[in-house]
Amino acid sequence: MSGIFGIVSKKNCADLLLYGTDYHSHMGTEYGGMAVLGKQFHRSIHDISKSQFKSKFFDDYKMMKGRLGIGVISDRDPQPLIIGSRFGNFTIVTAGLIENAKELASELLRGGETFGEMSSNGINSVELVAKLITRGRTLIEGIEGVYDRIKGSASILLLKKEGIYAARDRLGRTPLVIGEREGDYAIATETCSFLNLGFKIKKYLDPGEIVFIGKNGLVEKTAGKKKNQICAFLWIYTGYPASSYEGISVELVRERCGKALAQKDTVKADLVAGVPDSGVGHAIGYSMASGLPYRRPLVKYTPGYGRSYTPPSQEIRDLVATMKLIPIGSVIQGNRIVLCEDSIVRGTQLKNYTLKKLWECGATEVHIRPACPPLMFPCRFALSTRSIEELAARKAIRALEGRDIEEVRGYIDHRSKKYDRMVDWIRKELGATTLKYQKIEDMVEAIGLPREKLCLYCWTGDNTTI
Repeated sequence: MSGIFGIVSKKNCADLLLYGTDYHSHMGTEYGGMAVLGKQFHRSIHDISKSQFKSKFFDDYKMMKGRLGIGVISDRDPQPLIIGSRFGNFTIVTAGLIENAKELASELLRGGETFGEMSSNGINSVELVAKLITRGRTLIEGIEGVYDRIKGSASILLLKKEGIYAARDRLGRTPLVIGEREGDYAIATETCSFLNLGFKIKKYLDPGEIVFIGKNGLVEKTAGKKKNQICAFLWIYTGYPASSYEGISVELVRERCGKALAQKDTVKADLVAGVPDSGVGHAIGYSMASGLPYRRPLVKYTPGYGRSYTPPSQEIRDLVATMKLIPIGSVIQGNRIVLCEDSIVRGTQLKNYTLKKLWECGATEVHIRPACPPLMFPCRFALSTRSIEELAARKAIRALEGRDIEEVRGYIDHRSKKYDRMVDWIRKELGATTLKYQKIEDMVEAIGLPREKLCLYCWTGDNTTI
């Protein structure tokens, strides 16, 4: 999932744009980009797969002058893009995943359209969105037309000389929120980007809502829907602890998830720990409810190492997982450890680079407690899980059934014998003493929204749209 950030300011916005965008660095690992509009567009895009955002852009932003700007941390496509159109020049960033991008691009190409932003991924989906927008009679109609055509999700920031158009994904899969500071406005995926810059939350955009921010402030262009299917994984893993979505704190949800895990658990242990960083909040909640001391047998060496979950190649994921976690042997030796994790996706890093370190340092027992159910389906709305074959639960089902199967409802039901067999297979594969997943009902209750307002596709396979 990418993260996007925009600024409308009364003075030069480049420094706010740099730091506001940087506060989205946990959302993607491929490209970073910024564009500022002064007398003309000033744009910079860098590959950030092997370096930090600030180190790439710290010199660039000093050359940018203007009161309007947008930035992005992208999980796939280089952006922002500058587009010349009959609506005038604009620059655009998006967050989300367009599932039918190839089909839409082929249709446009057959109609005589051309694409300039080709890469190893094929058509740049941001350029595709821009092309679809320009087919509308107005910009607003064009943006609405994008949501009529795409399968998947897309939240959009579009910068013109008059100001910034902000549109939240029609299904609300990805968040978008407006902040205000003494007449300046910010638009962000992550509310944590507001806090140290002095912005206060003014409005969470509704699904499908389109607003314009210019010299006269915030203007609603298209009313949103109150129905919602926001990604539940934002609270469990993707989002930053200091952020909130729909007014619900990420950190408090993780604490509630940990409490729910502990309240359903009977294991005897000496301490509870979280896999840094996103497992920490869950572990704190577990400690609060169980009375077990929270300790740190594993610490993350942060500089230069991002999330091991997000890089596209297994080689890079393994390298990050190997290098970023450092064991503290004196905390581990001789102890029975409850290890809280946000999720088990592939399982290879947990087995080879986390559990292995605990066992080698003398842990006597390791009890794994993921804060969400087994992941069963690759995400259709963001670049998270990428294929069914790589998911730990699907590997277990394949081993138990002797083949790939389409009907997996028996394995999703936590009350079934098939579910128990699957979990035990994963436990043995990981080399854990015990493994107990969060129940989906407890996860939903911890988030605090009605189930129908959450996207739970990666756990249930339910792709019902609203």
